[in-house]
Amino acid sequence: MAIAEKLFPGADPFILNHGGKYYLYCTTEIAPGTDPKSVEDGFYVYSSDNLTDWKNEGLCLKKADAIGEKWFWAPEVYYYKDKFYMVYSAEEHLAVAVSDSPLGPFRKLAGGWLREDKAIDGHLLFEKDGVYMYYVRPDGRNRIFVARLTPDLKAVEKEYDQVLIEAKEPWETVDCEVAEGPFVLKRGGKYYLAYSANHTRNAAYAVGYAVADNPTGPFVKYAGNPVLYSKPGVVGVGHNSFAPTGKDGEYICAYHCHSGNADFRPRMVCLAYARFETENGEEVLKIDF
Repeated sequence: MAIAEKLFPGADPFILNHGGKYYLYCTTEIAPGTDPKSVEDGFYVYSSDNLTDWKNEGLCLKKADAIGEKWFWAPEVYYYKDKFYMVYSAEEHLAVAVSDSPLGPFRKLAGGWLREDKAIDGHLLFEKDGVYMYYVRPDGRNRIFVARLTPDLKAVEKEYDQVLIEAKEPWETVDCEVAEGPFVLKRGGKYYLAYSANHTRNAAYAVGYAVADNPTGPFVKYAGNPVLYSKPGVVGVGHNSFAPTGKDGEYICAYHCHSGNADFRPRMVCLAYARFETENGEEVLKIDF
């Protein structure tokens, strides 16, 4: 069972567990009765001690403090070198902002976009040999790639041009060839890359994952995909993130769904538990939704 379904309007949710408290960041959605222009104000942050009661802490990144003027999507926040860093998409490019607090205010790092070319849905993995950024090239097919950033997170240090994930399977191509929303969990020396497929407006939007022995792949898709998909009353589920609960192999999975069976927006934030289980001698990722 899900922890919570349709908590509040929001999409592409990222959940952070820091200091025993949860923080949730998401793409701002147009809620009934609100100004449609509010989606371009920046990003809001929500906090909770129990995963049930959430407080809207207000804007943590304002447009005036960011790079870009529109299309603020998919914020992710990481605690790194005693600071909080936010990777986000704006105008179909990737940028980084920094703050002393998970509540913000976040302000843009010196410099410009992380990549000159278009890129969205940035996700960071911190390894001993560097910081890897998984991202999507919005070229009409939305395929997932990886790059390595400089240690100060201000620029791309190395590009890896091989495609990590692209939509090919029948469940991934119901309405279009889209793979997006990458998120990587590392466990037991393996890398589990979760991703969403189909268009977010479609009820077939769903989550699968692939596994690799190295952060740059090659990634092999799990045969049991998808692992998060529509059910009665909750459709169009995807673009998820994970945060550890403190129990070995257990996570909180944050994802979004459509507001109704026939309504695409506002998309709504949902939460569920996730865990690793042994299946045929291999660890597999399960989401209790």
